[in-house]
Amino acid sequence: MKIKATSKTKPLAIFDIDGTIFRSSLTVELTWALVDYGIFPPIVKKEIEHYYLRWVNRKGSYEDYINQVVKTFNKRIEGCLVKDVCKVSEIVIKEQKDKVYRFSRDLIQRLKKTHILVALSGSPLEIVKIFAKKWGFQIYFGTYYFSSQGKYSGEIKPILNDKGKIILDLKEKMGWSLKKSIGVGDTETDAKFLELVEKPICFNPNQKLYNLAKKFGWQVVVERKDVIYYL
Repeated sequence: MKIKATSKTKPLAIFDIDGTIFRSSLTVELTWALVDYGIFPPIVKKEIEHYYLRWVNRKGSYEDYINQVVKTFNKRIEGCLVKDVCKVSEIVIKEQKDKVYRFSRDLIQRLKKTHILVALSGSPLEIVKIFAKKWGFQIYFGTYYFSSQGKYSGEIKPILNDKGKIILDLKEKMGWSLKKSIGVGDTETDAKFLELVEKPICFNPNQKLYNLAKKFGWQVVVERKDVIYYL
């Protein structure tokens, strides 16, 4: 993380990535790609397919699907070469970096001039780092997968439930204020940092975050096809 001294007076703009900027999940796309490139075994698709089809056919939840993807990824990553996962991550972002929501894309472009951009994601740091840099984020956090001698050890440091703490620690470490700060997220795991900022935006929120938005009076924005609704 390298921030110019003159940038420390700028307010923070904090974004979740999956489902908020990126119109998918970085973990999902990386998992499929690791199978395609032979890093993960073909059986991985079978381990996920049932949950995917239930979600697509509206018989199961997206949460169940993504949880299964993460579970499978965490199990299969042990023993894989770090360089292979980084290489595939580069390929995924090169092909899909523009698969983003218009609202988030335009907001990022506007805020680049006035704010310090911070990205938070439960996806692997390897792919989060590449995506975040492509979109001009100065600071980024993702799930950290420990490695030894170039291979993943299986030990994991997730951030999904620590997003609020990460921002508070960053604020204390850098001596920043949250005055004029903006936060954008789509699920209840983002609520911990949304409650810290001056302008929280719930973008395409799931039911749990939508309920919190109604409770606390947070702005809700929905993008559907080529229409953006401000609720």
